[in-house]
Amino acid sequence: MSRPQTTAAPQARQSPETSGTPQGERPQRPARRDAYFDNAKYLAIVLVAMGHAWEPLRDGSRTVTAFYNFVYAFHMPAFIVISGYFSRSFDGSPAKVKRLVTGVLVPYVVFETAYTLFTRWTDGVPDRPITLLDPLYLTWFLIALFVWRLTTPIWQAVRWPLPVALVIAMLATVSPSIGNDLDLQRVLQFLPYFVLGLCLRPEHFRLLRRWRVRALAVPVLAGALAVSYWAVPRMTGAWFFHRDSAQELGAPAWYGPLMTLAGFGCSMILVACFLSWVPGRRLFFTALGAGTLYGYLLHGFLAQGSRFWGWYDPAWVHGPLGEITATLVAATVVTVLCTAPVRRVFRCAMEPRMNWAFRRDPQELRLS
Repeated sequence: MSRPQTTAAPQARQSPETSGTPQGERPQRPARRDAYFDNAKYLAIVLVAMGHAWEPLRDGSRTVTAFYNFVYAFHMPAFIVISGYFSRSFDGSPAKVKRLVTGVLVPYVVFETAYTLFTRWTDGVPDRPITLLDPLYLTWFLIALFVWRLTTPIWQAVRWPLPVALVIAMLATVSPSIGNDLDLQRVLQFLPYFVLGLCLRPEHFRLLRRWRVRALAVPVLAGALAVSYWAVPRMTGAWFFHRDSAQELGAPAWYGPLMTLAGFGCSMILVACFLSWVPGRRLFFTALGAGTLYGYLLHGFLAQGSRFWGWYDPAWVHGPLGEITATLVAATVVTVLCTAPVRRVFRCAMEPRMNWAFRRDPQELRLS
């Protein structure tokens, strides 16, 4: 897919709350990261990278296309649900707005510019304009997350947030006039997943990890993969990309709302199955879950450049051995890009402090 969906959710920075601690009391320690969610984010970003590696291999391979559509049905919804879950505390306070700007908006500006310059070279389009209104490639997720998080207080005040979000998504699918500004089709069509995340509580994730749910998830995932294989010559997987209206996909307008509901139900079943099998304990890759935004944005340069550099030109790459090799290479590359050394190098672009650009919080001034 030329424009993924999914992508990786920015990680909130945690710092000890030591300001204003009463004398004699020990300062609070920063909350420990939840291994379950870090594991989920890492596994999801690996699926994202694999999907991009499979994209040039789909032509002529029904199996690769089936895996591709299967993964795209749930990996971005999973990321977005988790992003919504961790956005529950967003209240529009100065500290939260600062974190949103430095952790989401600034990386969007930096990487939108970087991808434009890079694709001018790889795509041979030297006059491609740098614009912040038409997100290029992976950057759509950042601007979507920015918009979703800003609207969090609204969804927390609405009586029926998920039905309202679904209605908005359904209306977007019958509105081809929305256009490409800020990739609003994706922003609106993926909105229900974010809102669902806002509605979830820790007990919901504990329910998913029961052994009965895990046992049921195995045949469900296997059946979904079989359906995906059956559907390859019969329907387009573009419905799972959520970037076009029904009319733009060559379907009657009334297909849009129906496919919105069907796609949401299908994706959430697969997300539940995926999350049920995510390990809850700390493993060798758990720490990488804190760097999924790095892996998400940086691996796109390799995915974009792979065709320019001719990595998919040899005939053997389009056979079983090549498909397995591309899958393993993608998983390895995105894993490396999530590691601490890479994060240290690119932190200035991904998580800039930018204290100079913000006023100090009045409460912080009183405590200092």
